[in-house]
Amino acid sequence: MTADIDLSLYRPNVGVALFHPTDGRVWLGMRHKQEPPYNWQLPQGGVDEGEDLEAAARRELQEETGVTSAQLIGRTEGWLTYDYPPEFMGTKRARGYLGQKQVWFAFRFTGEESEIDLAAHGEVEFDAWRWGALDETPELIVPFKRGVYERMVAAFSGFTRVA
Repeated sequence: MTADIDLSLYRPNVGVALFHPTDGRVWLGMRHKQEPPYNWQLPQGGVDEGEDLEAAARRELQEETGVTSAQLIGRTEGWLTYDYPPEFMGTKRARGYLGQKQVWFAFRFTGEESEIDLAAHGEVEFDAWRWGALDETPELIVPFKRGVYERMVAAFSGFTRVA
């Protein structure tokens, strides 16, 4: 849904849906020091200039969860965008952008849960984690990101069925 949108006004970003190896649930992180009700999300983060999008997704996954054992199983096509709410505009968080443009990647976790380390990178993004249903994620995320999460869920819903 990027028709008539100037994508240069949106910060490049990747998101990761990490699927459980056997039952199709996804990894959910509780945002560090963020109050309910919208304090859960999937790993995501900015893309460095010139960085390959899949490499950025793997880097963000490792930085935020410690996970490196993951098999690529899918990705969204094109950019999915969301606008920052008015209170973000002009803040350090907005960085001069109107919002973010995201490509989402689906990975199947191939490691052991002991690999998950929320302090792996030194900057803690999440205080806790759990496995949850992919289709519950739009209701857990802050409202201004909800449309992107709904489109990601639609794109990845086939990965919840494990053979």
